[in-house]
Amino acid sequence: MSRTPTHDDALLDRAPDLAASETEPGSRGGDEDAAQPTAALPSPATRQLILDHARTVAEQADRHAVTLESILAILRSRKLDDRAARALATDVAAGALVGLRTSTDEQRDSMIEPVTGAFARLRSDLRPLVRHGDLDLQFVEPPASGRALPGEVAHTARAIVRSAVLAFVDQGETSRVRIQWDCDGLNLLIGIRDDGRGELTAHDDSLRPIVERVAALGGSFAVSSTAGWGSDLSVRLPLDPPAAPELLDDRVPLSPRERDVLRLVASGARNRAIAERLGITENTVKFHVSNLLRKAGAVSRSELAALASP
Repeated sequence: MSRTPTHDDALLDRAPDLAASETEPGSRGGDEDAAQPTAALPSPATRQLILDHARTVAEQADRHAVTLESILAILRSRKLDDRAARALATDVAAGALVGLRTSTDEQRDSMIEPVTGAFARLRSDLRPLVRHGDLDLQFVEPPASGRALPGEVAHTARAIVRSAVLAFVDQGETSRVRIQWDCDGLNLLIGIRDDGRGELTAHDDSLRPIVERVAALGGSFAVSSTAGWGSDLSVRLPLDPPAAPELLDDRVPLSPRERDVLRLVASGARNRAIAERLGITENTVKFHVSNLLRKAGAVSRSELAALASP
């Protein structure tokens, strides 16, 4: 059965354009273009995210097609009466919905969002606060030429702003909140300022969810408040995932016996078990462990194990 092209298919076709859109416009040639600044080319991590997203979209489209074909086959079957057909079709649809929700959660962390699109979704999320209250929300949009955001960064950024706005409102006396996003090529920069009492601190309980979200992405968070004038929140979220730590075995030269001991330490084995396993004395194991701690600059076996584990 032929399938009508979907919005996801369009995204798949445009995947190469998403990477290309991360550079500044100005490719028409001439001296005027040469004077314009050019954004950094997409990093290998970003290009991989684009490819992974395109692959996920294609797989999901195929699953949707199979589900629809299955439901149609059930409803057209002459072997089932109407009641049985409806029940079976409902089961198939319910199972597909569960799979879709799970897949959507996974895609949220892997997809790419244009920064202006992510900001537009934020405005939509906050619209009820403006429509049903007296709060004046002012939005300063990010540059359209800014790098596209990994899905996890876009989701976290929107959640941070929502939490911050609610924290301002809960403080009372806040009538205006200014929200600004910007990109420096490597980070998403978020600024949120209100005109409230100016009593928020980084240790305020209402800001704890923000601190935890920022820390999870390896970003930074700061609060400055002036009594009677309001508070200003500054957030930096890296756009690229942190590089995987280099394993100890790759950083320092180890003897074959030290590698054996390190592998067993990383598995949680104690000195006696390591000695029995390798056919050496406990004192020899202690000697090797001491050398490994010194070479790694570690202060405990747990830290040493962490450095040895991928």
